[in-house]
Amino acid sequence: MTLTQFITGLKSTLPALGPVGLFLSAFLDSSFVPMPLVTDLIVIEFSSRHPLLMPAYAGLAALGSLIGSIWIYLLARRGGQAYYEKKRGRTKGKIHAWVERYPLTSVLLPAIAPFPVPFKPFVVAQGVFQVPFLAFVVGTFVGRGCLFFFEGYLGARYGMAAKQFLLQQKWASAAIILGLVIIFVLMAQLSNHRRKNQPRTD
Repeated sequence: MTLTQFITGLKSTLPALGPVGLFLSAFLDSSFVPMPLVTDLIVIEFSSRHPLLMPAYAGLAALGSLIGSIWIYLLARRGGQAYYEKKRGRTKGKIHAWVERYPLTSVLLPAIAPFPVPFKPFVVAQGVFQVPFLAFVVGTFVGRGCLFFFEGYLGARYGMAAKQFLLQQKWASAAIILGLVIIFVLMAQLSNHRRKNQPRTD
């Protein structure tokens, strides 16, 4: 059986397992088995059938995604430690410096971004650049929770029509998230510039 066949089988099997399948879908997609949009669509489907349980579905998906991401984060963090031991004493890159200054935000923004913004590469980067574990856990759970809650709301409010909305608006969502990131970076740089140019009072 090829990986493609295995993933195809999971896509048809996991929804039939109910909440357990939802958790496994989020866990696998965030760890070692890429399944874009599968968890999102399951959240919408389940929430459309049982609107009152939508928050539970969103929380379960966020928890599965967090646990799956932790494996990737820890592996990348271990490799990142070895990398920076070799590079000790050299100037840190801009991305690393930004992650050190805004650890929670650097986790939260990618976690809340919808498809087609890739999530897993950011998890790897967070491990490599040594994002504090607590910031990683909180940012990932809150970000993924907000994303799945929004998708669950669409499912509970609009039923299965929300699936088409999710598929059709994917590039618009990516553009919005990218715009928010750019705005945040510009505001952070402006704030730093003002602090540096602020006259000393001592």
